[in-house]
Amino acid sequence: MADLIAYVRAAFALDATAPASLSPGGRGALGQVFRLEVGSRRYAVKEIFRVGAPDPLLLAAEREFTRRAAGAGVRLPASHPTADGRLVVPMPDGGGWLRLYDWLDAGPADLTAPDLPTRLGDLLGRLHRCALPCHCEPDGSPPDDWFDKPPVASVWSALAEAASAAGAGWAPVLAARVSLIEAITALANSADSAAMFTCHRDLHPENVLVTGEGELAVVDWDNLGPAELSRELAKVVLDWFYDNDTLATGAVCAMLAAYRAAGGSGRLTGTDTFGFAVAARLNFLNRQVDIALDPATEDRHRAWAVREIDEALRILPTPAVFAELVAIDERIGR
Repeated sequence: MADLIAYVRAAFALDATAPASLSPGGRGALGQVFRLEVGSRRYAVKEIFRVGAPDPLLLAAEREFTRRAAGAGVRLPASHPTADGRLVVPMPDGGGWLRLYDWLDAGPADLTAPDLPTRLGDLLGRLHRCALPCHCEPDGSPPDDWFDKPPVASVWSALAEAASAAGAGWAPVLAARVSLIEAITALANSADSAAMFTCHRDLHPENVLVTGEGELAVVDWDNLGPAELSRELAKVVLDWFYDNDTLATGAVCAMLAAYRAAGGSGRLTGTDTFGFAVAARLNFLNRQVDIALDPATEDRHRAWAVREIDEALRILPTPAVFAELVAIDERIGR
């Protein structure tokens, strides 16, 4: 840790004389966060798990969108550049990349808090109100299929067999869910690139924290890019208010009403609205299964993948919940 502290201090021109300490924080699919204290200052050091450097065009798009979001009243941690203006530097061992942010004294949201749906709806409405049309990824390439096209349905039976052969504890659950996965895969219609706007694209509960002042704060903007607003709205609703085949209908009603009041224009109007949620969830599940079954995977990454597989299988949506959400949206009105 001492070597990493010294490296970060030098790269980001931090106080080189004040006492410093580094401790692990949360992690996600794309990175691990550490809390860095340097004297009275506190920072979040993010280790990004990737071989190639983050695209500078994506970083530029992130800076512009987060500037707009902050102007709309969205709380988020400030990103710090290096002394020479870079937002990322390679890990000392070359095994990834580092970014530096302000540390937020924040923790997970209480999903049972009565006011959470209203506050979340207001937050998403603000983000969508300041989103600009965006028909391609920040580097100019077509919208990423990750958010649009799930794996072909035929892969899941083979993956379930491979998991069973490997003795994976989650293999029976995956096998039992194959028919559901195939059913929702068939409903994952493609998005309309002409109707896309810049979106966060990953607003699940681990990326929206509650500060000590009670504000919702958005972190982890690594997936920022084009999406239809209605499709992101559908994914957020499912990420927050659907678990174990149960939809929190009262919370959904409150969230959608607050979203509309905040100027959000997305609507849950039909089955095609849920293509983003289906594609992102199934692509994520597929990747975590591959990671868990790969004998070359590091233990820390395998353990995290297994945890995510368990959750992903538990929260798989059904055609019935899609119909229920469309009906709720219709009752709220336009």
